[in-house]
Amino acid sequence: MSALARMSAARGPDERGHPTRVTSLTVVVPACNEQDALPGTLKHLDGAVVALAAIRPDVVVRRLVVLDGCTDRSAEVARAHGCDTLPVTVRNVGAARRAGVDWALAQHGTEDPRSLWIACTDADTHVPRNWLDEQVRCATAGIDVLVGTVVPDGRLDPGRMRAWLQRHDLREGHHHVHGANLGFRASAYLAVGGFAAIGAHEDVDLVERLRRQQGVVVSSTDRHRVVTSSRLRGRAPAGFSRYLKALPTQDSLCEDDAAGQAGP
Repeated sequence: MSALARMSAARGPDERGHPTRVTSLTVVVPACNEQDALPGTLKHLDGAVVALAAIRPDVVVRRLVVLDGCTDRSAEVARAHGCDTLPVTVRNVGAARRAGVDWALAQHGTEDPRSLWIACTDADTHVPRNWLDEQVRCATAGIDVLVGTVVPDGRLDPGRMRAWLQRHDLREGHHHVHGANLGFRASAYLAVGGFAAIGAHEDVDLVERLRRQQGVVVSSTDRHRVVTSSRLRGRAPAGFSRYLKALPTQDSLCEDDAAGQAGP
């Protein structure tokens, strides 16, 4: 039976009307020449895996690094942390994430896709210890999609950080979407056709389709905020780094303040 057929037969709650218990979880991390960032990313992920195991030792956890056209030591770093690796050559973050989820579905085999949770982050992101525990807890409560928050690391200049915080509501029910902090039930993902093979905003595109899908419960939270790289030159041409670079700097903010005080 195909994955889509299994999804169609297993949508929604179980026979008692309860959300299906998550028994398997795969973390998908796309990487393109991230040998320098990966050690910190995987160290923090290790902490989240240990924390989940202490609470839900029954959940089978897999960590997959999708090596998209890597020519550096990213594969070696990933394997040193006990991660599975999947080499692809797509140079496209949407296609890389999709390949990672396809791998997770294949590992899950013929089991109910409602019991598989996919946790997405990025190769330059540090997750908190409660990152996986929070996602599994929410899934157990019946949530199908959990949209988390991110904050740039402390290397971002003060002006851009101020501008970032002014533009982002780090609270429950926020309206932001970040692939660096996104989790979903495999059945919900399959219901909307998965990640599109687009070079940017594949996360927003997926969540928009999930929100429109009847019966899919989407929740936005700040309870498991991640810290992501503030580099201004990233891998995706229209991605997070480009957004940060476009934010006003300290100098431009000072100029705006001075102009406001001087009046028209």
